[in-house]
Amino acid sequence: MDRNKRLPLDGLTVIEVGQAVAAPFCASRLADAGARVIKIERPEGDFARGYDDVVAGGQSSYFVWLNRGKESLILDLALPDARQILSDLLATADVVVQNLKPGALDRMGFGAEMLRKTNPRLIVCSISGYGETGPLADRKAYDLLIQAESGLSSVTGGPEAPARVGISVVDIATGATAYSAILEALLARAINGDGADIRVSMFDVMADWLTVPLLLEEGGKPPKRIGLAHVSIAPYGVFTTKDGKDVLISIQSDREWIKFCAEFLRQPEKGTDPLFARNVGRVTNRAATDQLVAAAFATLDEAQARDLLARADVAFASVNDMAALSRHPHLRRITVQTEAGPVSYPAPAPIFVGNPRMYGPVPALGKDTQEGTTASFGEVGVH
Repeated sequence: MDRNKRLPLDGLTVIEVGQAVAAPFCASRLADAGARVIKIERPEGDFARGYDDVVAGGQSSYFVWLNRGKESLILDLALPDARQILSDLLATADVVVQNLKPGALDRMGFGAEMLRKTNPRLIVCSISGYGETGPLADRKAYDLLIQAESGLSSVTGGPEAPARVGISVVDIATGATAYSAILEALLARAINGDGADIRVSMFDVMADWLTVPLLLEEGGKPPKRIGLAHVSIAPYGVFTTKDGKDVLISIQSDREWIKFCAEFLRQPEKGTDPLFARNVGRVTNRAATDQLVAAAFATLDEAQARDLLARADVAFASVNDMAALSRHPHLRRITVQTEAGPVSYPAPAPIFVGNPRMYGPVPALGKDTQEGTTASFGEVGVH
């Protein structure tokens, strides 16, 4: 990286008062963009430090992933001296990201309204489970709980039972939403000089993402769980070759279907058959559509199937596991320093051509704490 090039958020200070996934995800992206991020931790640390011990030196995969490039400051917000330190930090900060229980910071004297009176340019982003009003506002909220409460789990998995999405998708989506909202607020502040009071709830984020299944339900076509298939598109699913390999294919348009029938199925007449010619018909007759495609796959080994799919210009993928991802030719990695040595893991998705990013180290607990500022943290409720 050209050391003379400034990162977009160089010179900005972010205070992170949060734990686990959503707030740390948001703040880690701000750190990647050049902001100074001061992470406020309880004496025992962010509880994500203890989620697992699979990374070098017994560190948590969650913590190492979500806290690169930050400073760690231990404060007991139950103590006046610690609250004064936080107050001093917030008086000159640009952004604060927090995911304590709704009202917790207000009770300690750090409500968004009060903070912005002291520092009108401050952008306050508060992450909660269900928002700060309403019947569930005080309920504890974690990723899987919101997957269930929002209905996400009802459209995930196979026909036999609802399932959890295999990653902390609610937390990650909420962190990413908070990050984009903060960037919008920073752009607005550059124009009008004013900070912002941003509220992001995990439930709202998932409800937004579930718009299509919700509209299907309200339109009289409730979505069903169909595993590795698509409720609105066919054929879109996993088919098995004669040598036992699973291949996932996706036909996105009727034009693609015609070519697929000619090149892969070797049955060009099926491209214009009234049962299959349009996607709506293929979905209505999904069993017959899938049977047609499965029969063709059963005559081919994996190499033959891939060759024909490529010739037909059909989108397809391997059904991989984490071991396959680890050695995947498209996996880009970064290496970050930790107290137990370097750790390699997937790179953030954006590539800034001509200005590659450098990623800061993961802080040891309390690395940036001065003597006399430590103790317990306060109230914690959501990721």
